[in-house]
Amino acid sequence: MRDGDPMARLLHYLELPPVWLALFAGLAWLQASVFPLAFLGRAGDVAGGLALVFGLALSGWAALRVVLAGTSLIPRERPDRLVVEGPYRLSRNPIYLADAAILLGLILIWDAMPSLILVPVFLKLIEWRFILREEALIRDAFGSEYDAYCARVRRWI
Repeated sequence: MRDGDPMARLLHYLELPPVWLALFAGLAWLQASVFPLAFLGRAGDVAGGLALVFGLALSGWAALRVVLAGTSLIPRERPDRLVVEGPYRLSRNPIYLADAAILLGLILIWDAMPSLILVPVFLKLIEWRFILREEALIRDAFGSEYDAYCARVRRWI
């Protein structure tokens, strides 16, 4: 990215996981608007609300651990520290897991059952678009320490 190119800078920051989450949520909302279903009702609202709260809480907790460690939340940036505390003891990608829970929650609240397929598609896209690059950056930065962490903690759960 050239420093003087505002469009390249804009695209660099637009191509981040929250933008993808918003896009997938928008697709689910569109599906629910065009093909409304009344399948889950109140149970979907409750289950979706729980998934949404879980996702927001997990995302906040994981982001806080990264900030407290003094390293970057931006996927393309080389990390200064390997974060293995808090939710990172259970998942190497708790923020992306939280994003999936948020997407699931919205789908359930909107009763957009056909859009459930978007959750695994979202996870696969995030893995391909971000996680594989992040893992390479982290492995480059921390080597065997990261390999040992990967042996203890799974990518998702």
